[in-house]
Amino acid sequence: MFSLTYLELGLAAKMFGASQSSKAQFLDKARQAREERRELKERERAAVQIQALGRRFLCRCRLQREVRLEDFFGANESASSKRSALSIFRIARKLLFVFNHKEDKERFEKLCRCILNSMDVENEPKVWYVSLALSKDLTLLWIKQIKDILWFCCEFLKQLKPDILQDSRLVNLHLTMLVTFTDTSTWKILRGKGETLRPAMNHICANIMGHLNQKGFYSVLQILLTNGLARSRPSLSKGSLTAVFSLALRPVIAAQFSDNLLRSFLIHIMSVPAIMTHLATLTPERLAVIESHELFRKFILFLSREVQCRDVCVCLEGSHTLCLLGNLVFLGSLNDKVLEEETAHFVGVLIHMLSYCQKYVSQKKSNLTHWHPVLGWFSQTVDYGLNESMPLLTKQLQHLWGVHMIRILFSDVLSKKLLENQEIAQLPAQPASPQNSLPMKNLFKRAFQKSASVRNILKPVGGKRVDSAEVQKVCSICVLYQTTLTTLTQIRLQILTGLTYLDDLLPKLWAFICELGPQGGLKLFLECLNNDTEESKRLLAMLMLFCDCSRHLITILDDIEVYEEQISFKLEELVTISSFLNSFVFKMIWDGIVENARGETLELFHSVHGWLMVLYERDCRRRFAPEDHWLRKDLKPSVLFQELDKDKKRAQLLLQYIPHVIPHKNDGYEQLRQLSQNAMKGVIRVKFVNDLGVDEAGIDQDGVFKEFLEEIIKKVFDPALNLFKTTSGDERLYPSPTSYIHENYLQLFEFVGKMLGKAVYEGIVVDVPFASFFLSQLLGHHHSVFYSSVDELPSLDSEFYKNLTSIKRYDGDISDLGLTLSYDEDVMGQLVCHELVPGGKTIPVTNENKISYIHLMAHFRMHTQIKSQTAALISGFRSIIKPEWIRMFSAPELQRLISGDNAEIDLEDLKKHTVYYGGFHGSHRVIIWLWDILANDFSPEERAMFLKFVTSCSRPPLLGFAYLKPPFSIRCVEVSDDQDTGDTLGSVLRGFFTIRKKEPGGRLPTSSTCFNLLKLPNYSKKSILREKLRYAISMNTGFELS
Repeated sequence: MFSLTYLELGLAAKMFGASQSSKAQFLDKARQAREERRELKERERAAVQIQALGRRFLCRCRLQREVRLEDFFGANESASSKRSALSIFRIARKLLFVFNHKEDKERFEKLCRCILNSMDVENEPKVWYVSLALSKDLTLLWIKQIKDILWFCCEFLKQLKPDILQDSRLVNLHLTMLVTFTDTSTWKILRGKGETLRPAMNHICANIMGHLNQKGFYSVLQILLTNGLARSRPSLSKGSLTAVFSLALRPVIAAQFSDNLLRSFLIHIMSVPAIMTHLATLTPERLAVIESHELFRKFILFLSREVQCRDVCVCLEGSHTLCLLGNLVFLGSLNDKVLEEETAHFVGVLIHMLSYCQKYVSQKKSNLTHWHPVLGWFSQTVDYGLNESMPLLTKQLQHLWGVHMIRILFSDVLSKKLLENQEIAQLPAQPASPQNSLPMKNLFKRAFQKSASVRNILKPVGGKRVDSAEVQKVCSICVLYQTTLTTLTQIRLQILTGLTYLDDLLPKLWAFICELGPQGGLKLFLECLNNDTEESKRLLAMLMLFCDCSRHLITILDDIEVYEEQISFKLEELVTISSFLNSFVFKMIWDGIVENARGETLELFHSVHGWLMVLYERDCRRRFAPEDHWLRKDLKPSVLFQELDKDKKRAQLLLQYIPHVIPHKNDGYEQLRQLSQNAMKGVIRVKFVNDLGVDEAGIDQDGVFKEFLEEIIKKVFDPALNLFKTTSGDERLYPSPTSYIHENYLQLFEFVGKMLGKAVYEGIVVDVPFASFFLSQLLGHHHSVFYSSVDELPSLDSEFYKNLTSIKRYDGDISDLGLTLSYDEDVMGQLVCHELVPGGKTIPVTNENKISYIHLMAHFRMHTQIKSQTAALISGFRSIIKPEWIRMFSAPELQRLISGDNAEIDLEDLKKHTVYYGGFHGSHRVIIWLWDILANDFSPEERAMFLKFVTSCSRPPLLGFAYLKPPFSIRCVEVSDDQDTGDTLGSVLRGFFTIRKKEPGGRLPTSSTCFNLLKLPNYSKKSILREKLRYAISMNTGFELS
């Protein structure tokens, strides 16, 4: 114990207080020193490690150089020489230690051959490379070594090109390595007593396969398969393809078809273009393996889960999704039993996959789209390396709309019976005769007898619940095919042709549609338009499919097949169907649905409207429907045109899409007359000069111009002038292909078009019968997607049409006929060859291209030959008449518009609207004689001449004589035209009381066509009136007969 004095404590406190700052500095310095010593140790340790690594690297490099210089297999020793497994193991270890992909290809190849040779040796366990797996010391090292070797095999497979001979040999080598060491079936060590080792060895194989899968084994196989198969002719050999597919299946089978492995198999193997087709061709026993494991069913059930299907599609993108689809369809075509049992799942999977692709299908080219040979413009990246395999993919997809699969999928529809009772079935069929020569009543009678001998006429009857399993199944199948049509845009025609191949599918589908709902057909589908439910969409998809397919079928059938053979549909069924379509389209327009239609609704409208217009145009060319069948009796034209005046959209759409529902005999023609005028549409004054060079008397109040117009048109349409030519048979007019011999012939055609347009505009009927195909061009119908040149060909040359369509029915080899894609024509004594396609005279017509030949020939005869003449005439015509206003008419209606009604003159109508002057009245004896002569003594031709004599037009006005302006008039005259000063009180009284200054027997009746006025002397006898009138009308002069 000791104690400090106060003095010592004070000194100590003073000393420590003074050194407080130096203490902090001391502690900082101590800490820094410790940090420096630690950093120095770290640097020393790092330096030692770096040096060790450097020495190790240098040592390794030196060792690698030394090892690389070694001759692993001996200078004079081949890879096939027998070695022990341990020797091979050591060589492999050295090679893997120094392995370089570029430098050691040959050494690695030798190693692989050496290993495989060791596995083939009989009864020498020490030689078998796999025997090392049983060594306690080497098992793990051997497993690691074989994993490395096999993965190097995979790396080489990714780089090899099977189409190169040397590479194809290496492909076989590396595949053999993979096949040998991923399955124990070929291991000799497991024979006999070694069988007890199989479970352990199988476990090793599973371990090896799992390692390869983790490294990307399926991607390797996909690359190899794509390189070898994504081409028109496969470059993979049968053995290689068998090996690859066996390797691909092993993990799936080993994992007992787990979702994870099924997913990998679908994404990497089943998405290889046409792999199933190549398997069927090269190694069909692999397909038997697929069938034995029911892989098709497993694929469908896996993909039937929407999440998993979407996942696969997203991984593949569009091009490869389509390849997967093709392979699934091909498998489905080989597995009827599974397809029948899993129809719902199969259809659902295909719909989902097609819908995924459809999202990226574009209607036009853009900076974001790429061209795909099946999908068209596509907004996802397109793998152009697959293009060469697209024909094979298309063939796979064709199974979907092939007869075999259609029969399976549509079994519920096709199983329907459409037979009638025996009494009707025994009705005798009428002998075939040319349909155009039959009256409509006989045509319907014959058609009914023919169709009744086969089945009931299908009409809406209703009674089938739309929520039934059968209806839902058929709807799903229709959705599938409709989605196929809208997705696979570039092979749409192929699909439609396949779907229409079976003659009974479409009528039975129509029968199915007729049974839907409580009342059948129309009402149900109209209700669906207003219901945005999934069920409604599916029902409308069924209607769309029916319309698209039926339209395609009727378009490709010729008149013989439609009217005489009545393929698929009977004529009465076409009447029923067209009535349904007409009402459906009308309701869509009139109820305002079309105005705001988008997407699926708009597609539905165009589909139904397209089928309707094909039927309507076919009926216009050759009648199958009854009179006024197309009119909507609940639509008053006055209401329609009131809405047009108010610019109502639905009225405009009605005129745009279905003008045929309006009775053109009434307000429609008046509407056409109200088009705005331009200079050409103004009043044109005309003065005639007679044969003596003297001006004819008469004031032109439109009548003289009408006569002038009729005379001009009569001259230019004379076939002798060779501006126009007549068709064979009915002698109707169309532009002459050789009209180019005229100077300025195109200007002439343009002038003719203007004159024709002026006549239509003024309501002047001219006797010019045009060929139906030319009227279609005047209306612009030939630009329609529904237009068929072949259908119009009979209106040009019916005999040529029969000869041409006989080619379609020719059963033998069409090339035997020696035809080419060209047309030989005699032009003014010289034979001229027209090529239908570039180089056509050297391209033979075959069974494959005969349909194209028929369409090309028809198009050439009716369009190409007269293209410039038709264009000039249409240009002149449209300078007077707006195309949108005549487009509402059909070809026969346009002919009526130009030439008036073909019906005989209605004398009662004429009498009813006649005005009398000069003392004449309806009960006057001369007037009574006149009407009696016209009715009983004159022929129809003479009555037409009489009408032309008075009005300058030989046909009655389109709307009847009530619309003749000025009205038809008859005036009693006493003097010649040059002395005539008009009616006076005396002349009127004399005419009324039949008082004559003198007998007018020597004078002829005259007329003033400008006033539609007949000047008739007050004859004393009926016979004199008949004689003078007949003479006057036959002279064909206007004013100066006396």
